[in-house]
Amino acid sequence: MTLFIIGYMFCGKSTVGKRLAQRLGYDFVDTDDAFEERYRTTIASFFKHFDEPLFRKLETELLHEAALRDNTVVACGGGTPCHHDNMDFILAHGTSVYLRMTPEEAFRRLRQSHRPERRPLLAALDTDEQRALIARQLTQREQCYRKATLTVDADTATPDNLVEQISRQL
Repeated sequence: MTLFIIGYMFCGKSTVGKRLAQRLGYDFVDTDDAFEERYRTTIASFFKHFDEPLFRKLETELLHEAALRDNTVVACGGGTPCHHDNMDFILAHGTSVYLRMTPEEAFRRLRQSHRPERRPLLAALDTDEQRALIARQLTQREQCYRKATLTVDADTATPDNLVEQISRQL
């Protein structure tokens, strides 16, 4: 079985995905890390030199490769399910888990982040613009995210609580 962890940036996809994989005895793939490893660049640097459509194309290829693996938890980039036919692909190739988070919590976590520069779509914006972009993107992506097999609230739960909730629902 392949489990796809989806949701907006800062919702805990990587942290929860790693812990869930350990609990299940599965492999773990983070599509953002796989991208940076394959193309030997950070996502932020890639965005400085290339456009978002190319990034989305390459990210989709990585998603398709990850889905070929069995017994794997895949932490998808925040926008991954919402581009091309990726959400339909995810639903056809495994179980998806949406870590739901409010725009306010996403903004709070951005402000606490030790590496906000890793978020190329937010890096050049001031605080008000960041808040507005997060709210707008979450609203746009919500209809895609809500197609997930399972949904758990990531606003206040710890990563271990989320792993426990997901494990029970599986």
